[in-house]
Amino acid sequence: MAGSFSITRLEGKMTKTIAIAGKGGTGKTTIAALLIKLLTEKGVVLAIDGDPSSNLHMALGLPLEETVGGVREEMASAVSKGRLSSGISKPDYLELRIQEALVESKGVDLLAMGRPEGPGCYCAANNMLRHCIDRLGGNYDYVVIDSEAGMEHISRQTTRDVDILLLTSDPTIRGVSAAARMKELIGELRTHVGRIALVVNRVSESLPQEIEQAIEEAKLDLIGVLPEDPGMMELEIRGAPLTELPSESPLQQGVLALAKGLGLV
Repeated sequence: MAGSFSITRLEGKMTKTIAIAGKGGTGKTTIAALLIKLLTEKGVVLAIDGDPSSNLHMALGLPLEETVGGVREEMASAVSKGRLSSGISKPDYLELRIQEALVESKGVDLLAMGRPEGPGCYCAANNMLRHCIDRLGGNYDYVVIDSEAGMEHISRQTTRDVDILLLTSDPTIRGVSAAARMKELIGELRTHVGRIALVVNRVSESLPQEIEQAIEEAKLDLIGVLPEDPGMMELEIRGAPLTELPSESPLQQGVLALAKGLGLV
C-alpha cells in the first residue's frame, strides 16, 4: 500500500496495469501524471517511470533520490567484487534496496527505472528485479507505467500482463505510424495485452482528415483526442507539478473522458 511497503500480495486484490507508450514528444508523461491523479481518487497507484530521463516524479510533484537501474548496477557490482554480505540473499537484498528506492506518498508510490543496462551481463539481476516489481505491484489497485519511446523495455522491466496499453500520438502522420508499429510489436514482446487504444494529444481544434484516415488504415482504436491546454505553459514555466492543472481545464477534462472511455472511472 502507498506509504507502507509490503512484498506480500494482499488477499483478493486485483491489480489493473496500464502502460502508456508512444514516440517521444507526444505527452506520455503528462497523460500518465493526470491519469494517475484521477486513479488515486479510486484506489492506490504504483507509478513506474520507465523513461531513463526520469521526469514523472516532477510531473507528480514527488522527490527522487534513487532509481531501480542504480540499484541493479550497485548489486551487480557488489556481487562481482564479493562485497555482498553472506548474511542476506541476493533476492532479499534487492527487495530491501527497492524498498529504499520507492518514493511513497498519499495515494501513489513511485519507482523510477532510471538509466538502461550498462556494460556486462545483468541477466540474473534483471530477472530478480522483474519478479520483485511484479510482486510489489500486486499490493496496489493500479500500476501505471510511463514508458520509454519504444516497447521492448516494458518486457525488460516487468513481466506483468498489461490490461490497457495506451498508445499516444501527436496529430502527425509520424506519430500515428509510430503507434501503429508499436501495436505490431505487441505479439512479439508480451504474452498478454488486453485492450490497445490510441489517444491523439495536442490537437488545436479537430483532427485533420489525413490523420483520421491514417488511424483508420492502421486499424488503431482511437479512444480520445486531447486538446492543447494554455494552462500547461504556466505550470511548465514555474516548474510546477502537472497535477496542479485545474480540474476544469480542457486537458484535465479530456483525460477524465479518456479514463471513462477505458472504464477506469
